[in-house]
Amino acid sequence: MSTTIDTPTARPVTPLGILAKKLEAVVKEINQRTDLPVELVANLNQAWHLAAGLDPYLEEFTTPESAALTALAHKTSTEAWQQRFTEGTTVRPLEQEMLSGHVEGQTLKMFVHMAKAKRVLEIGMFTGYSALAMAEALPADGVLIACEVDAFAAKVAQAAFDQSVHGKKIRVQLGAALQTLNKLVEAGESFDLVFIDADKKEYITYFQTLLDTNLLAASGFICVDNTLLQGEVYLPVEQRTANGEAIAQFNRVVAADPRVEQVMLPIRDGMTLIRRVV
Repeated sequence: MSTTIDTPTARPVTPLGILAKKLEAVVKEINQRTDLPVELVANLNQAWHLAAGLDPYLEEFTTPESAALTALAHKTSTEAWQQRFTEGTTVRPLEQEMLSGHVEGQTLKMFVHMAKAKRVLEIGMFTGYSALAMAEALPADGVLIACEVDAFAAKVAQAAFDQSVHGKKIRVQLGAALQTLNKLVEAGESFDLVFIDADKKEYITYFQTLLDTNLLAASGFICVDNTLLQGEVYLPVEQRTANGEAIAQFNRVVAADPRVEQVMLPIRDGMTLIRRVV
C-alpha cells in the first residue's frame, strides 16, 4: 500500500473536478435558503454528491501507486513552481496540476501491460510521474524514452528515477519534443506505445509525425492526454482558450484520419487511445 502524505490542495483542472467545485458553491448557497422547493434542493445536493464522490471512489478502488510514485507526487505538489519560473529556473510556467496522478498513472501502467510493450515513447515528461508508472510495467529489458524541454523538471524526474529500481529503464531526452522526434526518426527508432502530453498546439504535428514515420510500430498504440481540456472542447467556441481550441482541432483531425481508430476516455482531463489500422 502507498503511504498517504498531506499535500497542498490542487485546483480543479478536469471537467469533473470543475463541475464538482461549481456544484459545491451552488449547494452551499441553496442550503441556506428556505424559499426553494425541497425536491430542487435535494436534486442539487444529490448532483453534487455524485460529482464530488466519483474521483475519490476511483482512487480508493484503483491499485495503489508505488512508494516511489507517492514520493514523486509529493515532491511535485510541494515545489514552488511559480517562484521557479519567476527566477528563471524553469523555461515555462509549470504547476503541480500537470502531474498525471494516481488513476491516470495506473491506467497507463495497465496499457503497457496489455500491449505487452517493450519500447515506450513519452512526449512531455514534466516531473516523470507517468514515465515512472509506465516503466514499472515494462520488462527488465524494456526502454522508455521521455522527452522534456525543461531542465529543472527533468532534474526532479531524474532524482526520482534514481531512487527506483525501474528508473534505469528510462532515458530522458532534453530539448524540444519535435527536434527529439526527428532525431529518433533518423535513428530508426520505433515504439510499441507512445504517450503524448506536451505542448497542446503541437499535438497534431506529433500525431502526424508518428503516423508518417516508423516511430509508431505497426501494431503500436498512441495514448493522448488532456483531450477534454477542462471541458473546453465541448463548450461554446468563445469560451475556449488557445489550448482548448488546439485540442478541439486535434480531436477533429484524429476522428477524420482513416489511418486510425480511437476511443476517448473520460479519465482525469480526457485520454484518447489510438491505434493504426492502415
